[in-house]
Amino acid sequence: MLKIAVCGAMGRMGSRVIAAIIEDPDAELAGAVESVGHARVGRDVGTVLGHGTIGMNVVDDLEKVVEGADCVVDFTNAASSLAHARIAAAAQTPAVIGSTGFGRGDTAELKRLARKAPMVLAPNMSIGMNVMYRLAADITRYLGDAYDIEIVEVHHKHKADAPSGSALKLGQAIAAARGRDFRRDARYSRHGQNVLRRQGEIGIQSIRAGDVVGEHTVVFGGTGERLELTHKASSRDNFARGALIAARWLVGQKPGLYDMQDVLGLKG
Repeated sequence: MLKIAVCGAMGRMGSRVIAAIIEDPDAELAGAVESVGHARVGRDVGTVLGHGTIGMNVVDDLEKVVEGADCVVDFTNAASSLAHARIAAAAQTPAVIGSTGFGRGDTAELKRLARKAPMVLAPNMSIGMNVMYRLAADITRYLGDAYDIEIVEVHHKHKADAPSGSALKLGQAIAAARGRDFRRDARYSRHGQNVLRRQGEIGIQSIRAGDVVGEHTVVFGGTGERLELTHKASSRDNFARGALIAARWLVGQKPGLYDMQDVLGLKG
């Protein structure tokens, strides 16, 4: 029985992770964590999420439940996830982190913390999306430099960061396949009179509208033809299932910072 503590328990993703745990006969909820002052802290997790009373209240501090967990799953934000990673590392409890918006300094700290307890850091935990990362890199190698590459991502209007972490990871995978520096080649949207495409650039366009869960398209534009690779998420449940797959894989791994490509055996 895999015991999982969920941070961001009342959020869009955290609530779906809890639902997936409740439905899984081989998983058990070890704790539900929300921010200090959240209206649902102190209330029964199952009752507030519509699953019926389960006898476990929402808490406002991961330290209150981390010792009873085999793994922590965190879908909050970069700052909160980093704080939770420190707590998990101190308790030597593995952690699966699905937040985005980490700076380079944040990622460096996560790598240091992962020396104490293994962690999975993944901007997108769906199996299909992670296959897309691999396919985008493979297609880039097949087509070569003659094709222009644009990434278009669409998300709901409440998403705070842009571009999405998944779009950035797509760009990084494509740049690596070309043997180039993504930070140098990335071009975020275009505006003005002198915006001609540079040789080798990777364009990234962000759209925020309605309640779109998440859509990502990579456009490979050549002379006389265009190839498009698209992934569309119709619900958050696939991300929740991916998080449980990552948690099961992570428990028992050696300390280190992993991603979903490691979890799914897609590297190489």
